[in-house]
Amino acid sequence: MKAAVMEDFNKPLVIHENFQDPDCGPNDVIVKVEANGVCRSDWHAWVGDWEWIGLKPELPHILGHEFAGIIEEVGKDVKRFKKGDRVVVPFSLGCGNCEHCQTGHQNVCENLIIFGFSCNGAYAQYARVPFADQNLVHLPDSIDFTTAASLGCRFMTSFHAVADQSGVQAGDFFTVYGAGGVGLAAIQIANALGARVIAVDIDDAKLEKAKELGAFATVNSRRDNPVEAVMEITKGGSDITLDALGIAETCRNAILSLRNRGVHVQVGLTTQEEGGMIALPTDLIVAKELQIRGSLGMQPHRYKDLLAMVESGKLHPEKLISKTISLEEASGVLESMSQYGTLGSVVINRF
Repeated sequence: MKAAVMEDFNKPLVIHENFQDPDCGPNDVIVKVEANGVCRSDWHAWVGDWEWIGLKPELPHILGHEFAGIIEEVGKDVKRFKKGDRVVVPFSLGCGNCEHCQTGHQNVCENLIIFGFSCNGAYAQYARVPFADQNLVHLPDSIDFTTAASLGCRFMTSFHAVADQSGVQAGDFFTVYGAGGVGLAAIQIANALGARVIAVDIDDAKLEKAKELGAFATVNSRRDNPVEAVMEITKGGSDITLDALGIAETCRNAILSLRNRGVHVQVGLTTQEEGGMIALPTDLIVAKELQIRGSLGMQPHRYKDLLAMVESGKLHPEKLISKTISLEEASGVLESMSQYGTLGSVVINRF
């Protein structure tokens, strides 16, 4: 198969025309990849981040964890899927047997497989999906593959964070720090759920996109103090904040932007500069009775509500797509992410 292979960190991906096809185990399926998003999490892997949480891949490695496609081969023990099924693949894969999987929380499985990190991913024509019955999601015919790619990571990650973890109610002030792919998805979802959304970023083009997706106010933190601006807009602080980026500045500012008894949701993972550790305003957290909640991926059973909102037109993940590219162009997109050079979602749909 054709694949874009990471042979060294911070170096261009190498295109292999005849990379070894993945083997299909008894509980696996092989998916013909129709579309795959180039996610900032791929950039983290490409630069060698996340060793401190066990997610620095061994080389050579195929990136890609945000994809949709058609099942090409089915393992002998797989019951719920057949060849030819259209599927979307959550990046957080559960084993199906541990306590968390058994209670519907596959996204925090004790034996969690992060697709494209713990195993080879979907910057390729074919990809193996382990524990298919526990993890795969049928994709409705009404949703095209390019749109569906983001439902494997950034859009479903944001849906879980906003709809499940934040406790958002209609009318809440909901402030999103970082208007990249995850942040823009969170803005659209929070707006659809009735929140008053504020977007914070350093890029006017991204803030303009945030307005298109439902933000009623924006703050350029390169020009203005974001905490002061959010306090002024909300007259006392945001009910909910979400850090979609994961650097010390955005995490702390998001928490400082909360009103009393507010909720902060942390989605963005840190870089080598933070190494997984960020100092927080602990006394303020106590004094204001703030809550901090983590959010990782999404369970397969929650796709029912997400897909229903997409099919009904309440959510439009396709509006996040800024461009589509060939597999050969993926490396250049990763390189541009070092300077935050992407707007919205870039999707590989030509292999």
